[in-house]
Amino acid sequence: MPVKGIICYYSGSGNTKAACETIVRKLTNSDFQLYDIMNGGYPDFDQYGLIGFATFANLLQLPELMAEYLRKIERIAPKYAFIFNTYGSISGNTLAQFRTLLIKKGFIVIDGCSLHTPENYPPMINSGHGFATAPSTNELEKFANFITRLNQNISLIKNSREPKRYQIKIGLINRLLPNPPEFLSKWVMGIKRIDQAICGKCGLCIKLCPYQAITMVEYPEFDAKRCHYCWACYNHCPKGAVHTKSYRSEGRYPKPIKAYLEKLTRI
Repeated sequence: MPVKGIICYYSGSGNTKAACETIVRKLTNSDFQLYDIMNGGYPDFDQYGLIGFATFANLLQLPELMAEYLRKIERIAPKYAFIFNTYGSISGNTLAQFRTLLIKKGFIVIDGCSLHTPENYPPMINSGHGFATAPSTNELEKFANFITRLNQNISLIKNSREPKRYQIKIGLINRLLPNPPEFLSKWVMGIKRIDQAICGKCGLCIKLCPYQAITMVEYPEFDAKRCHYCWACYNHCPKGAVHTKSYRSEGRYPKPIKAYLEKLTRI
């Protein structure tokens, strides 16, 4: 029988989700499904032989939504897991944080990978550092090798053999760079506002906010204390009504660009 698996993912712009779909498409001897943690709750981990966790790097680390999701998992009997993250500029310590939190919950982490993708942070895109051509050939090859290793580990699990535990290797730059404070993102981009003249009151920003930091009064209103500056509201507003003093629709990244999706199909 195929090994049953699941990937619990968090994807703000769709880059991470698209990569997870590629992983599932290329896995053999397995029956994998995707689970969006934005929907809340937890799958029954007991029914899976291999569990993946995937997200994007936010300010060189795990987004708070994924970190909190992992902290709230009840400690389980040992389960095999793999970790994966996308990043626009620098991955930072995302994989190391992933591994540490999962081991504390009883997971046996057997592999991990970071994939360079186009940037979705508006100031980076607007400054000409959007990495629209990412991933490179070498980066795509590393991602493909990661999937190959997963298939090899699935074969081991299927035959009741124990895979090797993942020994994370973080480059010198990623190790030395300190995690910037969250307020830096707010300071660079500015305080969010709603242009009432064009706001359609569709409520999409409220639906997509992972931190419940937006409420609808007459128009959407932002709770700065709950906001973690993922900029999903800015990127996805269909009218471009979410803006700051410095940014009004510039550098928006509402969905994966075509070139990135085409590269994933080559794997």
